Amino acid sequence: MTENRRNLLTVPACVLLGSFGLSAHAQSSVTLYGIVDAGVLYTSRTLNPTTGQGAGHQFSLLTGGLTPSLFGLKGSEDLGGGMTAIFALESGIDTTNGGLNDSNGNFFGRQAWVGIAGNFGTVKAGVQLSPFVLSLISTDPRGASYFGSGVPLYTDNVFVTGAFNSNAISYASPTIAGFQGNALLALGGVAGNFQAGRQYSASLNYTYGQLLVSAAMYSGNAGGTAATTPVPSTVPFSGRTIGASYHFDNLTVKAVYVNYKVSGSFDSRVYGGGLSYQFTPATNVDAGVWYTSDGNDTNNHSILAAIGLTYSLSARTLLYSQFGVVDNHGKMNTGVSTNGALFGPAGTTLGTAIGIRHLF
Repeated sequence: MTENRRNLLTVPACVLLGSFGLSAHAQSSVTLYGIVDAGVLYTSRTLNPTTGQGAGHQFSLLTGGLTPSLFGLKGSEDLGGGMTAIFALESGIDTTNGGLNDSNGNFFGRQAWVGIAGNFGTVKAGVQLSPFVLSLISTDPRGASYFGSGVPLYTDNVFVTGAFNSNAISYASPTIAGFQGNALLALGGVAGNFQAGRQYSASLNYTYGQLLVSAAMYSGNAGGTAATTPVPSTVPFSGRTIGASYHFDNLTVKAVYVNYKVSGSFDSRVYGGGLSYQFTPATNVDAGVWYTSDGNDTNNHSILAAIGLTYSLSARTLLYSQFGVVDNHGKMNTGVSTNGALFGPAGTTLGTAIGIRHLF
């Protein structure tokens, strides 16, 4: 979700740590990075949370219309022998009020981990993205936009469970003959109860030229110390996905299947596909369609379709416009936007978002 971190400001770690009397190697560095994304959101209908029925349209300021607003620090130190110490601290921001957003509700709720990388792979410990979520990001037809993509579908089903995993330990293998694997275990944090809040995830990626195939799974329990985060991050569910991406010059085509089997709720089976085309170095258009059906009751289903246009004013600043439509049947409540319109009423809802995003 934070893949665009170019033109970053790098500061020697000794400058940051010197006031504390700590020393650092010359090969150490700390990088400040961030995204500021704000726009305007319109939807033709909204969901009345009290009655569950459709209500009037909305017109509001939007935070994170294309990607989440955030800032963070990441750093590394060369330990010698091909090993590097690494860390990341990342916080989500709500540009409409200056508060926290797009995280588990804690200050560094998006990422807060430390690890070691080398020829053996990478080991990290702390709050981090699961292999399941990383697989979905890599195969999402619209590049995991926060409007009209697989992201609102994910959040609708399980909030931020699997996205920001507390108490987590992960391993990412090196790439061997095109194959690369990842595994994560998040401990519940409750003494004497290993199952409460326990989460685990794994993925296997295969790359051959311009082709990427990614498969992943996730399993999580309710409870544990992470259940106290302001935004639900231990929704009990099991997830499965397989997706593919192929790049033809300026055209990228993607397809994905995802299953969210949520305890006591939907067994959502999502079929998605779409494409992205780079018309000019500054202009990109993408489109995607997602059909969701409840395996417990097929009367509950929805279809979400969206198209987006981005125009880069510079390497760090772009304008975006997006249009989406969702049609819900039965008890399905798919929304068009992660922020501002996460849940939708039965029937057809139209939505659009326009905004600006700046990277630093």
